[in-house]
Amino acid sequence: MADNYLGRKMDEYFARRDDRAARRPAMTLDRLLLKNRSHRGYDAGFVVRDDQLRRIIEVNARIPSARNQQVLRFRPVLADEAPALLPHIRLGGALPELHLPLPGTEPNAFIVVCSTVGESRYVDIDLGISAQSMLLKAVELGLNGICIAAFDKEKIADALALPLEPLLVLAIGKGAERIELTEIGENDNHDYYRDEHGIHHVPKLRADDLIIR
Repeated sequence: MADNYLGRKMDEYFARRDDRAARRPAMTLDRLLLKNRSHRGYDAGFVVRDDQLRRIIEVNARIPSARNQQVLRFRPVLADEAPALLPHIRLGGALPELHLPLPGTEPNAFIVVCSTVGESRYVDIDLGISAQSMLLKAVELGLNGICIAAFDKEKIADALALPLEPLLVLAIGKGAERIELTEIGENDNHDYYRDEHGIHHVPKLRADDLIIR
């Protein structure tokens, strides 16, 4: 009887677990895209691990590349090196009065993207595909990030002793902001903004305004 009792309990446990898994919403592309917002403030208590950055970088072994040249290279930066980069990046260009990131919300991990060849339209194509793919992977892992184009290339290269010129910096971490999409018309202001409650609003055009008829 004891064996039967334990067997029934195990069957019930696995049935409940499978039922919970079946009810859990799938992480569809639409959900990933909605969660993939640019965070300018992070939870300082959450430390990004090396294996997490590696999994994010690894998507580049599976994504398209212009003429399949695969010229991008990636330098992971963990918490021990992150302070050396922070003075040389700028976040929140549309909100200069806030001096983002706010003290205590600085990212503690980065991915610096470099190229083995000079910048060109083909490299720029790869850069866009790579950055979006890595940020989507970060969201899948329960993390957040932001593409940073406003940074001092020479100082970043010196701080990390990079043999290649950096083209883009991705901050990675656990976002500590509330971000909402706000629907706008084609002629409305496109600048992101923060309301009196600190909610970060990102204006986005309606799909109908994106379609050429």
